Amino acid sequence: MTSPSKLRGATTGGVWPSAVHENWHERAVNDASVPQLWCYTDRISYAPGDVVAFHVSTTGGRVTLSLIRDGAVAATCHTMEIDGRFHETPDQASVTGCNWPVAATFTIPADWRSGGYLVQVEAAMADGTRLAHDHWFALRAGAGAGAGGGADRVGDILQIAATSTWAAYNDWGGSNHYEGICGPAHNESAPSVSLLRPWSRGFCRLPVGAPRTVLAQVPPLGAAPRYPHMEWAFANGYSKKYASAGWASYDRHFAIWAERAGYRADLATQHDLHLMPDLLDRYACAVIVGHDEYWSWEMRDAIDRFVERGGHLVRLAGNFLLQVRLADEGRTQICYQGKESDPLLGTADEQRFTGYWDDPRVGRPGVHTMGLTGFRGVYANVGMCTPRGSRGFTVYRPEHWAFAGSDLYYGDILGAESRIFGYEVDGLDYTFRHGLPFPSGEDPVPDGLEILAMGLPTNIEENHGHDPDLFFLGDEAVPIAARIYYGDASPENVAKVRHGSGMIATFRKGKGSVFNAASSDWVHGLMCRDTAVEIVTRNALGRALRAGKA
Repeated sequence: MTSPSKLRGATTGGVWPSAVHENWHERAVNDASVPQLWCYTDRISYAPGDVVAFHVSTTGGRVTLSLIRDGAVAATCHTMEIDGRFHETPDQASVTGCNWPVAATFTIPADWRSGGYLVQVEAAMADGTRLAHDHWFALRAGAGAGAGGGADRVGDILQIAATSTWAAYNDWGGSNHYEGICGPAHNESAPSVSLLRPWSRGFCRLPVGAPRTVLAQVPPLGAAPRYPHMEWAFANGYSKKYASAGWASYDRHFAIWAERAGYRADLATQHDLHLMPDLLDRYACAVIVGHDEYWSWEMRDAIDRFVERGGHLVRLAGNFLLQVRLADEGRTQICYQGKESDPLLGTADEQRFTGYWDDPRVGRPGVHTMGLTGFRGVYANVGMCTPRGSRGFTVYRPEHWAFAGSDLYYGDILGAESRIFGYEVDGLDYTFRHGLPFPSGEDPVPDGLEILAMGLPTNIEENHGHDPDLFFLGDEAVPIAARIYYGDASPENVAKVRHGSGMIATFRKGKGSVFNAASSDWVHGLMCRDTAVEIVTRNALGRALRAGKA
């Protein structure tokens, strides 16, 4: 790896910041005496026959570049040697891209399988140490090929990697949509981020056992808030945001599970949906997993059209919340996170302002696509947001086809041991009738939506007498949600949005259907081989594949 301690020291004046609150990050240093090795590609998605351009900067010598298909069995598909060169990096590389020259190119063979590919670079430094860095790209199925490289056929799965959320959280170079080194004082987040930069350490590859955001242990009574994933990342030189987004924490685990389970699954990215919406036409079932927070208008158009025309969406993901815009053929992502500084506010294109989907100024509620929405759910089992919560979904409709063969009963907790509920979930305003949950009518949900199971998240991180500086999430989401749903952040309206819901829901839409297990950590149940979680996942996929494309 590139030496994180040296690089952080170079960017923070040698002061080690708090693991939780400071903006600590990886970035290249324009000093050839500092050991460094980085790599990125000219796109994040390719098809067989495409040419991949690799951009590499290192203070070492010869660089070994390996392409590894990260599937059920990791397979090194190609290795090449590159002359190492050091290139200066713009201060605002997070925003502008690194602008390094092309170090090498490679034409992807026609017979390579769709999937997630690691780009591993290694180089020896002058002092004898070796550095390594991991990048990633998706390989789509080739034109005319079905899932797994076979012939065209109905019934194959397309997994859609949540790359808009990856881009929002990637802090390589110092800035993302949350924190940053932008602005006059070098302390502001970036509303515009570039994909022409490396992925931060931990986004592409992680060691087994790296902490997840959902708490592994129930904190004892009286405990102060802790965030083990950020503490571990700080101590071990990984990105502060590794557990929030990325291939390594989320998307790869479904890809590996599906391959081992015998499914023929291709891979594409959300950016592909934006640029090539017709790629869904060959598939009966689309799958989204993990942290799925950011979408563009065009991405939503593509998935809505897919379902309405007879496709089936299986969403095993949480936190459908914010709109983004893409520029530069998808290489730049823009999101002001609802801030008034978005230049589209007050214009004829105000609907495209990068705020929350449920904001009346956007006017496209999240429930129209997913049936559930982020601000009606949000945080669970992280920090002091339901720190001793159930960690699973309480089952209310065990007779539903989604639970067939699971032996789940009314009131059982699905996925508690594997901690599938959190760290961000989606829900609805709901009511109970005769012991069963129903949409309350406050949200414009699709007709026929059924709530199968649910749990309790919160929009606020409660403080029971601890130092306020210890808290990471706090209560910032509450006034935002109150203004979006009820017009202002009065105490009465804040009370309405303080508590949320996380749900599993199903509904029909047009000729197709949506199954939404709306939790970012559902995939952890697959990682842990939780029998009930696997059965529900198989039921959702199986029903979609049996139905085929209408």
